[in-house]
Amino acid sequence: MKFPKNIVATSLKDLSEFVNSTDFSKAILLGIALTLPIVAGVKLDALDMGIAVTAGAMLASPSDVSGSIRHKITGILLATLLAMIVSLIGGYLHLSLWLVFPILGILMFGISYLSIYGFRASLISFSGLFALVLSFSNFSDVIQPYERMLLIGIGGLWYAALALLRHFIFPKAPTEYYLSKTIKLTADYLRTRGELVAETADRTPLLKKLLSTKTELTNTHETLRDILISSRTGSGKSDYEGKRLLIFVQLVDMLELAMANPVNYAKTDEFFRKKPAQLANFHELLFAMSQRLNIIADNIATPQKLRKSSKIEMFAKRIKDDISEYAAASNEIYDENLLLLRNLFKYQKEQIKKIEKIEWLLLNPAKREISTLKKEDSRRFLTKENYDLEVLIENFNLRSPIFKHSLRLAVMTMIGYGVGILFSLQNPYWILLTLIVIMRPTFGLTKTRSKERTIGTLIGGALAVGIVLITQNTTVYGILAIASLVIAFSMVQRNYKAGATFITLSVVFIYALMRPDIFNVIQYRVTDTIIGAGLATLGNLLLWPAWEIQSMQKTLLETVKAYRVYLEEIIGYYNTKGTVPDQYKVARKKSFLEMSDLSAAFQRMTQEPKSRQKSLDKVYEIVVLNHTFLSSLASLSTYILNNPTTPASKNFNLVSERIVQNLKRAESILREEIPSQQIPETESAEDIFEATFGKSIPFSEDEKNSKSESFHSKMEEAHLVREQLKWLLAMSEKMPKLLREIEF
Repeated sequence: MKFPKNIVATSLKDLSEFVNSTDFSKAILLGIALTLPIVAGVKLDALDMGIAVTAGAMLASPSDVSGSIRHKITGILLATLLAMIVSLIGGYLHLSLWLVFPILGILMFGISYLSIYGFRASLISFSGLFALVLSFSNFSDVIQPYERMLLIGIGGLWYAALALLRHFIFPKAPTEYYLSKTIKLTADYLRTRGELVAETADRTPLLKKLLSTKTELTNTHETLRDILISSRTGSGKSDYEGKRLLIFVQLVDMLELAMANPVNYAKTDEFFRKKPAQLANFHELLFAMSQRLNIIADNIATPQKLRKSSKIEMFAKRIKDDISEYAAASNEIYDENLLLLRNLFKYQKEQIKKIEKIEWLLLNPAKREISTLKKEDSRRFLTKENYDLEVLIENFNLRSPIFKHSLRLAVMTMIGYGVGILFSLQNPYWILLTLIVIMRPTFGLTKTRSKERTIGTLIGGALAVGIVLITQNTTVYGILAIASLVIAFSMVQRNYKAGATFITLSVVFIYALMRPDIFNVIQYRVTDTIIGAGLATLGNLLLWPAWEIQSMQKTLLETVKAYRVYLEEIIGYYNTKGTVPDQYKVARKKSFLEMSDLSAAFQRMTQEPKSRQKSLDKVYEIVVLNHTFLSSLASLSTYILNNPTTPASKNFNLVSERIVQNLKRAESILREEIPSQQIPETESAEDIFEATFGKSIPFSEDEKNSKSESFHSKMEEAHLVREQLKWLLAMSEKMPKLLREIEF
């Protein structure tokens, strides 16, 4: 097996990112929360009580994820309450073996089903599942179940108090971290765009990388948006939060600008093949902007250290001079290549302005120099979860992936516990723990987690054996147990394989403190993990499997609908001008999020068995088409927003309406409101476009002869709007036809 050359560099990079992330501060917090109750228990000769309080803190910690402090504390307290109730019920399950299996199944289903309410709810649900599994461990024969419930509650409150204390000591830490991360991801997106400009052979790997970066960037936008807006609405208007929110707005605009693709690559390749120097300048300008953003991200807390960069200005000036020289040499009235260059440069100039605005905002300008967003306006951009009881009722059927997952988990945990009892395994609840950690609603993620969990457990077991052979010092075991548990909980979301390794180490060393037969513990740990991983994979494969193609129809419907609303907002603004409405920005945000969800769904689909990847090529084609469609929408909207434009023409509205109708037709196919066979075949998009717009841009002889700045501006607008509208029409005509070929 070939050893990767960059594995050390990658590991060091991951370690560096971990130390500088919010996960690191959570690791320290969790370490304090777990250690102090045990130390206090030892001092008071009440170790069992200390362990129970520690368990409460550990059960509360999963809900301590990124977001506003209000959402964090609410999540921690709800997780604590659920853990208390479940722990009390689980404590009395051992009275009758006949009651164990049905109650275990009902509880597993009910608790898991709570994750229907979203990500934070799924973490609260996990705390409940974890508490139920721990109730089978019987870690204390001294404490009664109701006493353990109270101690778990104290542990949860203890962790919540520490989380609040951390927030008050370091109130800016989450904002700074996620703002820095957003800037770096934006820099990566720009750099990949630069690589795409230079690439002429095969752009597929770079396009996949671009899509992956955009998905991560959009998710980070959501986290940062929640932190910034919720903190302002909860604690009043803050200059710091207000300025950071304005920086975030610039970054969202930068993503839209970066997505904008005013010309297709075939035309740019053909032109730049003759002008390689101009290609190099565009290429280097994108790299320079990416580099500048990385420097800003590294110095976000100390903006006074930022030194003015001349690279961006140098490459921008070169491009400007190149365009001027080309314009002077061109004798054509309508030179498409000249318009191509000018439009490309317009987008880059807007990006430069955004970077300069970010730097200016970081230098803490006076309050009177900026106009902050109103709280009531900014709240519209938050994605709100629906916590109504109707959500539970609507999803209580086999069409819901969460319902099927909850049912599957309930059945497999009963089977897993039965296997443990039947074969008299030392700790059958370890099988349950493996199941609740590994099993996910989709097969692909479950398979990946099963593999990573098994590898992590084997590595952890091997390391534990090595450490036990070196030393038999219980103090060392105690320190390693706490340290491993803290690192494990902090790494689970970041690197599950590493998290599984440290979970195994912590479990082994905890048992090493209580049992002399540590090698048997390691053996049973590995055995139980393999059984749990196998059951998890089989469960997802055989019991009500939720293949991604089954939910792809709904995902595509939400994406197309979001694009239609976004396009309607663009059309409305082009016709009315004036102030950019909030509805436009909300529609843009929704489009970006839906595209990210579609990309993630396709990635999950590729992880499924080959026999279940129905219409994979067609699905990939529709995903790429949707990404290109969104890029074209972004190109059209950013030009209209950032440039003085003429009134929207009648032809523009006619073609735009045709595109909207095509999107509505696609929605109807996805809703199965019209059979695909009933969709009429129409003339080609190019014929439709030329019949409406004509084959060329119409200008009067006086305008052509004047060659004034206003004429050039009108020509640029006409060229870009015409090209994007033509491209959008072609894609919208193709979308319903392609959807007909997919077997959902």
